[in-house]
Amino acid sequence: MRRVVVVGGGISGLAAAWDLTGGAPGPNTDTPEVIVLESSDRLGGPLHSVTFGHQVIDVGPDGFLGRRPEALDLCRELGLTDQLVPIAGRGASVWARGRLRPLPDGLALGIPTRFWPAARSGILGTKGSLALARDVLLPKPDVRGPIHDRSVGPLVTRKLGHRVVDRLVDPLIGGIHAGSVDDMSTAATYPPLLAAAQRRGSLMRALRAETPAPDPDAPPLFWALLGGMTTLIDALRLALESRGVDIRTNTTAKRLDRRDGGWTIATESGQIDTDAVILAVPAPVASALLRTHDDEASGLLAAVDYASVTLVTFRVPIAAVPKPLYGTGFLVPRRSIRPGTKDGWIVTAGTFLSQKWDNLQEDGQLLLRASLGRYGDQRSEDWDDAAVVERVWDELGQLMGLEGAPEASLVTRWPSAFPQYRVHHLLRTSGVESGVARLGGVAVAGATYRGVGIPACIASGRAAALAIQ
Repeated sequence: MRRVVVVGGGISGLAAAWDLTGGAPGPNTDTPEVIVLESSDRLGGPLHSVTFGHQVIDVGPDGFLGRRPEALDLCRELGLTDQLVPIAGRGASVWARGRLRPLPDGLALGIPTRFWPAARSGILGTKGSLALARDVLLPKPDVRGPIHDRSVGPLVTRKLGHRVVDRLVDPLIGGIHAGSVDDMSTAATYPPLLAAAQRRGSLMRALRAETPAPDPDAPPLFWALLGGMTTLIDALRLALESRGVDIRTNTTAKRLDRRDGGWTIATESGQIDTDAVILAVPAPVASALLRTHDDEASGLLAAVDYASVTLVTFRVPIAAVPKPLYGTGFLVPRRSIRPGTKDGWIVTAGTFLSQKWDNLQEDGQLLLRASLGRYGDQRSEDWDDAAVVERVWDELGQLMGLEGAPEASLVTRWPSAFPQYRVHHLLRTSGVESGVARLGGVAVAGATYRGVGIPACIASGRAAALAIQ
């Protein structure tokens, strides 16, 4: 029987193992023997749920995008349809000009597609609104012409002004990737913007043409799972083990060696001979394993930077919240300054978990999560948990007007969690994929390549399984 080893037990690696063992139809006569190696003591990577008081909460991603089908499809294949929870709230705010202001309608990943909603929001101020009006009345031509990739920030700044970028685009697109849009790949993070920028005339008008209007009858935009994202990981593990997949936690792949007709993986507990390998691990780990086999692919992977993030979850009595909360949370622009200081905010975003998800609602309580950290801002990494909680609670008091003290708090750190998609990222990804394809019997998967969200990672794992079959 053919053997395949999947290195990495995150959602990408588990999705690869699911497809290697037949996917939804199940195993057949051609199904290989599959071994999954995970270096930590649990599966799922950042998809992790814990008990916090009386609730099960996620301390990593708390939901997934519904407009991409991969995560919903996998949940259905695993029989988790009755566990799906649609997002309960809608709308969000951004800190701008001294207070939280609701995001206007007509945004496409933070980029305005209509003038009046953005101008009336108060987010941009007079100068920012005038720069936006120019795109309607006298749009700036694109001086670059057709090009494979561009930086998101400079592209939008030229067309719509820096206030749009600083107060809307960077908090949203930059926040998704824990980075800066100053050097972020448009092709990798938001391809419709690249297409719109190459049209003549107004960028807002062109982006409206590239992005269809929301369908009022469309399914919810985001979904979660009862019991948290660990529900998905546990279901995958049980299903894979029932198919005979050998899942080994606390097992690190230390070296990858060629052998006649296949590969050998060295671990601390011995060697594993295999016909094919899927590397569903972060770029530095994949780079080290590939170094002696393809130095170009290894070098491309070694050049990928990562950002670390910290999440702080609070249980807050409703009495500590002085006014009704709008939507599901808020964003904090990277370049904004805390009132009364010369220091930037440590908090990058806040999520009202118990307003976002019906299953987390509790009488008299607010579950609130603050996000910290982005590429280039490592302040929270140097503080202990108590110092992080104190600083974050102080900032939430300024941002939201919270009073008193939280009833409980939980700090979760995710070091080197977000790969940075720099300009020409997709070319680098193609270089890596071409390099491993030339080796034969090797494929790569994960957030490093073609998307950081859960659906994108599932797609990456499934594509890797197909590539080595």
